[in-house]
Amino acid sequence: MAVTVDFDAEELWLAEDPANAARPGVLSQARYGARTAVPQLLEVFESLDIPATFFVCGGDAVRHPEILESVVAHGHEIGHHGYTHRSPHLMSREEEESELVRGIEALRPIAGEVHGYRSPSWDISANTLDLLVAHGFSYASNMMDAVRPYTHPEHELVEIPVHWSLDDAPHFWFDATSWNKTMRSAREVAEVWTEETEAIHAAGGLVTLTVHPQIIGRPGRLRMLTEFLTRVRADSGVWFARGREIADAARRAAVPA
Repeated sequence: MAVTVDFDAEELWLAEDPANAARPGVLSQARYGARTAVPQLLEVFESLDIPATFFVCGGDAVRHPEILESVVAHGHEIGHHGYTHRSPHLMSREEEESELVRGIEALRPIAGEVHGYRSPSWDISANTLDLLVAHGFSYASNMMDAVRPYTHPEHELVEIPVHWSLDDAPHFWFDATSWNKTMRSAREVAEVWTEETEAIHAAGGLVTLTVHPQIIGRPGRLRMLTEFLTRVRADSGVWFARGREIADAARRAAVPA
């Protein structure tokens, strides 16, 4: 099982609309994730002895270096999540590479070498894999075409597959512009995650859980996450690992696509 945290913070709202920089109420959601939720998530992971991978936007690393320092001090991995939270498919190759390099430069002083990449919204371009190989990444986590890690056939990259069903955002995200999208209860989401986790593990696959501090960090949801991870942790047959460890294991096994 890979427990992954997408730390977007302010970059999420600024990428949607730069004018949000002048809306402190909107950006307060990001500050909650950074100041309140991340420390609580670190406490949960420590109490359960679960390693995690935090995918961080470079702009948020510059804005909140103390968060990265705390994540690293707790033994977790830092991965790349863009510099801004803009989707690569909206950029030219040159823009995408610049965004990739800026993110590396923002993360490296605190995290050291960065091995994993997850694009904003799991959305990559035709150039993304080439650029990741060129800049020394060993794995990516964006595709929904498998339940086991695999090596991309034309790139020296391991893919750690994901799915929306194991992401907190589709279940909890509220659309404040239209009010058409409502939030699910923590109990409903726990049922979805439990069903999917049990089925993937029965098939011998990898569960990649994706959470966002500003979303999962609300008190009721954090309690649900703790209870869910506690149940999975009780299964001695489940290996909890960071993204790089999973990629290394998949590469040793030479798992084909």
